[in-house]
Amino acid sequence: MYLYSNGGFVMPKYPEVSVKLSGRDGNAFSIIGIVSKALRESNVPEDERNLFMEEAMAGNYDDLLRVCMKWVDVT
Repeated sequence: MYLYSNGGFVMPKYPEVSVKLSGRDGNAFSIIGIVSKALRESNVPEDERNLFMEEAMAGNYDDLLRVCMKWVDVT
């Protein structure tokens, strides 16, 4: 899935990291954990994972979903 931004599609920062969120627990902490684990298992550097965590926890639930789509391929 790609974010639609400014009249075009934007690829996630790590498009090779695919995360299935549909059909999973919709709890925000669960979503953060799933994406964080996928980033770690894909050898994304720790400083990048920490940046994801900061962004993911900075807003509301809708913001969290947008951040996840910004960072990884969400299915």
